[in-house]
Order: sequence, then C-alpha cells, then structure tokens
Amino acid sequence: MDLSTPTLWWLLAGALVAAELATGTFYLLMLAAGCAAGALAAHAGMGTTAQVVVGALVGMGATALWHFKRARQPRSAPAESNRDVNLDIGQTVVVRLWGEDGSTQVHYRGATWSAAFAGEGTPAPGPHAIVAVRGNQLVLAPAPRR
Repeated sequence: MDLSTPTLWWLLAGALVAAELATGTFYLLMLAAGCAAGALAAHAGMGTTAQVVVGALVGMGATALWHFKRARQPRSAPAESNRDVNLDIGQTVVVRLWGEDGSTQVHYRGATWSAAFAGEGTPAPGPHAIVAVRGNQLVLAPAPRR
C-alpha cells in the first residue's frame, strides 16, 4: 500500500491531535495545525521542501502566538486562595478569642475549624473573612467594613 504525501501529513496531524487529547498539551494542537498546512501545501502540488517549510512556519508561528497570548494573561491565584477553586474564600466567620500565636478556633459550616490570622497588626475578635484554606485550616483577615 502506497500512501500519498498529503495522506502522510494528515496522519501526522491526526496523531498530534490524539497525543494532545491524551496529554492535554494545547501546544500539540498548534503543531497539528502546522501539519495540516503541510498537507494543504502537498495538495497544492508544492515540493517536499516547500511542504516542510510551510508546515514548520505555521506550526512554529501558531505555537509562538499561543505562548505570547498566554504570557500576557494574568496568573490565577494559588488554589488555596482562589475563589474559583474554593468557594469558602470570601466567606465571613466570627472570631471570639485569638491565641497568642495568632491561632483560633471558629465555628463554620456546622463544624469547628482551626484558623490562623493573616492580616496586619494584632488580631482582634470580631468578623473576619476567609482569605485562604490550607488543608483543614482557615486563614483569616479582618472583614471589610460595610
């Protein structure tokens, strides 16, 4: 069985898409786009060198564009303090008494939680907002005044 050059390009593009689906590496899709461009160049009757150049330029160009697009986007907060990951972030609890080491126990969602102070200065009793969750410990800061 003799495969044509465009068919080989399409098979390589399909293999890269399958690899992307298996690994989740979006950059492989950019390289698959380069292989698709190589296949289209082969369909257009270009020579092997031209096909490789077109495929490489499109693949590298798409990869570079995606890299620079992602580099300009702001980084998300770490999972422990990211509200998109943990819905407890931003909720308010009431602290009755702080320990000398800046720790306390608070009642939240029907259970007693260990908590630590993350604000500035000396912790004072009263309402506090959850700013992070480290394992099973809440990290608290003074709640904003309304």
